[in-house]
Amino acid sequence: MNNLKKIKNSIFGNPYLLQAIRGVRSSGSRTILTTISIMIGIGTVVFVLSAGEGFKSYINAQVEAFGTNTIFIETAVPSSTKARSAGDSENSQANNQATNAVQITSLKYRDVEDVKTLPNVKNGYGVAMAQQISSYKDVSKNAFIFGSDSSRFEIESTVIENGRPYTREEDRSLAQVAILGSKIAEDFFGLDDPIGKFIRIGSYNFEVVGVYEPKGNASFMNEDEQIYVPLSTLQKKILGIDYLFYAVLELEDNNKDDVTALAVADLLRNNHNISDPLKDDFKVTTQEENLATFETILSVIKLLLIAIASISLIVGGVGVMNIMYVAVTERVSEIGLKKAIGATNKNILYEFVTEAIILTLIGGVVGVLFGSILGLATSVVANNLGLTWKFVVPVSGIISSLLVSMSIGLVFGVFPAKNASKLNPIEALNKE
Repeated sequence: MNNLKKIKNSIFGNPYLLQAIRGVRSSGSRTILTTISIMIGIGTVVFVLSAGEGFKSYINAQVEAFGTNTIFIETAVPSSTKARSAGDSENSQANNQATNAVQITSLKYRDVEDVKTLPNVKNGYGVAMAQQISSYKDVSKNAFIFGSDSSRFEIESTVIENGRPYTREEDRSLAQVAILGSKIAEDFFGLDDPIGKFIRIGSYNFEVVGVYEPKGNASFMNEDEQIYVPLSTLQKKILGIDYLFYAVLELEDNNKDDVTALAVADLLRNNHNISDPLKDDFKVTTQEENLATFETILSVIKLLLIAIASISLIVGGVGVMNIMYVAVTERVSEIGLKKAIGATNKNILYEFVTEAIILTLIGGVVGVLFGSILGLATSVVANNLGLTWKFVVPVSGIISSLLVSMSIGLVFGVFPAKNASKLNPIEALNKE
C-alpha cells in the first residue's frame, strides 16, 4: 500500500519530470548510446557556427591589413570574350582553355597615376609578383617576390622592425634593394643583422635595407616568407614586363566608395579605349563588395555543413524513438499499474515524451560543449599558425541547438509515448 501511495504521489505531485528522470537513470548505458548521435549532430552545428565566426574574424583581419578605406583594381578577362567562347559550340572547350590562359597586360602604372587625380582618391600603388630562386651564401629558397611602389608604405599599416622602407627615388631608379619577411630573414641570416648585406634574387644582387616584424599568415600567403622589392625593379630587371597584376587605392571618404569605384572604372575605360562595359579588361571592387562575397561563400559553406549535421540529428532522433519503444516494452507492467491507480492516457503520454526530451536535451548540452571545445581547439591551432582567428560561440547558436535537440525529442518521442498511453491496464498487468 505504501508503494502504491509513493507511485501515486509521484504521478500527480510531479507527474512527468520525476518519472522521466527515473526512466533515464534506470538505463544509463543505453542513454549514453542513444544521445551520441544527438551529441555529434549538435556538436557539429555549434562547431560550424564557431568556425564561421572565426573565419569572419580572419577575413576582417585581411581587410584591415589593406585598410578598410581601399579599392582594388584587378585585371580581368572581358565578359564579351567569355561569352564568345561559351557560345562557340564547335570549339567551346578549346576556346575556354584559351580564355583561361589569357594574360591581361593592359593595366599600367600610368593608370594608377591617373586614378590618383580623381576626387576622393587619396593615394594608390601598383603591384607585380613573381617567384624566384633567392639565396644568401649556401642557403637557397624559392621565394615569393612582391613588387610595389613606395606609396604602399603610406597606405598599409606595415611595420618594419629593422631598417627602413625603400624610397620613391629607389623605385624609379630601378634600385636593387629589398625588405625581407621575418621568417626568410631568419632562414638566410639566423641571428645576424641582415641590414646592408646582399642576397641573390634570380641573377641580381639585392641589398637588404629592412626586415618586417613577424606577421604570420595575416593574408592568404605567409608574408613572413616573402621578399619585397621596388615595383619598377621587379618589372624591368626580373620579369621584363611593364604591366601590373593589381592596384590598391586609398580613399579620403569610405562612404563614397561606390561612387569612386564608378569614377575609377570610367577613367580606366577611357585609358584603355573601351566603350562597352562588357569589354572591360579590369575589375574594380570595394572592400564592402569583397566582404559581401566572403559572407555569401561562408553562408553557403555553413548551410552545407549544417545540412550534413542534420543527417546525424535525424539518425539520433530515430535512435531516441527506438530506445523509447524498448522502454515502453520493458515497463509495460509499470504502465499498467499506474493506469490502474488512476493515471490517464495523457499522464503516460506526457511522461514518456518528457523522458525523450530529457534524453535529447542531454545530448544537446554535451554536443554544445563538444562543439565549443572543437571551436576552441581550431582557434588555438589557427593562432599558432599565425592566423587572426577569434574563438566565438554565438549565444543564439547555443540556444537554437538546445531547442533543436528538445524538438527532436518531442517529435520522435511522441509515437512510442502514444503506444504507451494506449496500453490496456488489465492486459499490461497480466503481462507481468
